[in-house]
Amino acid sequence: MIYKIAFVALAFLCTLTCIGQEIKITRLTSTQIPAQIQYSGKFKDGVRFTDKDGDHIIITAETGHYVNKQIKHEDDGGDAELYAFNYLIKENSIELKWKVYDFIHDCPVDYEASFVKNTLQVTDLDHDGAAEVWLMYRTVCHGDVSPEDMKIIMYQQQQKFAMRGETKVEVAANHYEGGNYKFDKAFTDGPKEFREFAIKLWNSHIKQHFE
Repeated sequence: MIYKIAFVALAFLCTLTCIGQEIKITRLTSTQIPAQIQYSGKFKDGVRFTDKDGDHIIITAETGHYVNKQIKHEDDGGDAELYAFNYLIKENSIELKWKVYDFIHDCPVDYEASFVKNTLQVTDLDHDGAAEVWLMYRTVCHGDVSPEDMKIIMYQQQQKFAMRGETKVEVAANHYEGGNYKFDKAFTDGPKEFREFAIKLWNSHIKQHFE
């Protein structure tokens, strides 16, 4: 009976340890993406990891500046689009679990739709075995020195979390504009660890620099 209790306790501790482990990720290049996976735009970043739902591949991609001939242009402007994909890799199939798409269309001045460098991350902050996938990007269409729109999108399984605001720009000596943000309901109602991580990520990339 003592041995049985000890075995159950050991199994319980092992379960806690496994759930609490960090999600290990492998960075991918474009040549390491399976041929069966299709994605839009030009490859930007990719990771592979396994959580309690299975084996995942995350891809981020951007079009850069171009003209999307599938939409109507009234200002003779340019377009930029970005994408993120989460594919679940199964034994005999590949399933798209979610997709992120954002854009700037028909912009006649300076414009951008791009991911912030080195911000694609995978965590398990609430230690439930379900990974959180973090994306951060900027979009803007402007002809002056002003803040850009900035977003953090996080997915945990099929649930989307969003943090939206602006970069912070020095428009005159010691005078700044922007930097504000707002959490959506999913972030507000979710674990505080998610909000704390999002704020840290936001503040690390809040300043916008112009050449």
